[in-house]
Amino acid sequence: MLSTALVAAGGVFAGSAFAEVVYNRGNDTDPTTLDHHKTSTVPEGNLMRDLYEGLVVQNNKAEVVPGVAESWEISDDGLTYTFKLREDAKWSNGDPVKASDFVFAYQRIQNPETAAPYANMLYPIENAEAINKGEKELSELGAKAVDDHTLEIKLNAPTPYFLELLTHQTGHPIHQASVEQHGTDFTKPGNMVTNGAYMLESFTPNDKIVMRKNPHFHDAENVKIDVVNFIPFEDRATCLRRFEAGEVLSCSDLDNQQMDYMRQNLGDQVHVAPYLGTYYLPVKVKKEKLADPRVRQAISMAIDREFLADEIWRGSMLPGWSMVPPGISNYDNPVFLEYKDMDILDREDAAKKLLEEAGVAEGSLSVELRHNTGENHKNTMTALADMLKNIGINTTIVEMEGTGYFDYMKQDGDFDMTRAGWIGDYSDPQNFLFLFESQNLGFNYPRWENAEYDALMQKAGTTGDLKERGEILRQAEELLLKEVPIIPILYYSSGSLVSNKLKGWEDNVMNFHGTRWMSIEN
Repeated sequence: MLSTALVAAGGVFAGSAFAEVVYNRGNDTDPTTLDHHKTSTVPEGNLMRDLYEGLVVQNNKAEVVPGVAESWEISDDGLTYTFKLREDAKWSNGDPVKASDFVFAYQRIQNPETAAPYANMLYPIENAEAINKGEKELSELGAKAVDDHTLEIKLNAPTPYFLELLTHQTGHPIHQASVEQHGTDFTKPGNMVTNGAYMLESFTPNDKIVMRKNPHFHDAENVKIDVVNFIPFEDRATCLRRFEAGEVLSCSDLDNQQMDYMRQNLGDQVHVAPYLGTYYLPVKVKKEKLADPRVRQAISMAIDREFLADEIWRGSMLPGWSMVPPGISNYDNPVFLEYKDMDILDREDAAKKLLEEAGVAEGSLSVELRHNTGENHKNTMTALADMLKNIGINTTIVEMEGTGYFDYMKQDGDFDMTRAGWIGDYSDPQNFLFLFESQNLGFNYPRWENAEYDALMQKAGTTGDLKERGEILRQAEELLLKEVPIIPILYYSSGSLVSNKLKGWEDNVMNFHGTRWMSIEN
């Protein structure tokens, strides 16, 4: 019998005839789904990165490298991409991966019946948006299988980030026969057929997701870890304890209350790296008490972002003054909230004046602050409540379990203000600003509608000149920050615990760490 103690330690164990390398890997939470057309969160993306492979992938340095496609050509006008698929690409059941698998996947995600929250990720593909809105047929999508190993994709306009976009799970293929045979059950263990380095073995909610190395993966000989157990840890302190006990080899996030302790006791196993992400507060603008932009600006002005970054998050976050984080590509002239450099006391005075102008008497406004489970989020909301009290706003705090939290917001849940975060899927401002287009019901949590904003985003989507396009996107963000249906408060850094035994983990701005690039040394 195999030693469960050694399995729990995430190391190598041996039997008489074989040895397996097992990686116990902390993940933020359980997924709400394993249907990659329905996924939307970072923890789900971590799973999809191991289960599937797109035309291109990001390696352990977040560099775009060939995946199923061994090569590609881009037309001179930037509108047509022709991918040559590798001959040895196979699904986990041994079927060959064909160009038609990508066409089927791209049509499925745009099918209105799929109700994919991330469908607009692939809107650059010709006719994708019209198909998703029910205005055109699936067959009109600009994706065609020329033959089994040649895929042609036509775009609406030149899209400089298109290859990077295809590394996202929305760009992954799907095994058509499995979907047709099992329907929505195609994601269950035993039914799920994937083409990545790993295949699904079991899923026990609140315990672990077990993936086993896919023997049919084209690069299987270089995949050093045989089994990866994704273990959900909404309580970061619990993952820390398991890490110190040697029961997990990595934690996907840090308990920032214990940052000083971790740095002192775990040294270079504590990884904090720049990250392309923004931590923000969606505000339900259709509620009468929050409908006036002056009220939303007053709330934003009262938030001491430096205190949150330094004291609550212990230096693992940066003060955030825009939705688009600094350092992003294709954005030469970033924009920030205009009171970025004001002293907090001056901001509080200005906030009180705005509330007075909006007809809000001191002590008359009460706002609910909602957050998902996690000590860092809880402490952030507690601090926000104290800050809003300084300008005469009363608050109540509501906590929700992580698995249903984001679905609640997507489905227009009854909240006042809530916590959200967005991590860039590719390095371009459009990936942060598209969230708040009127028709993006999957991610426009505040349900803000602004025709001028929508028009600017549409114009940017058809502008090939990067400098001109960047200026249009800047105008859109200026409008967003003027109306503040969302209040940016922090920029992310990625925080992880990584055992010295785990090799191949490279800190990168995307915080992408596919298991296929790693190995374990004991």
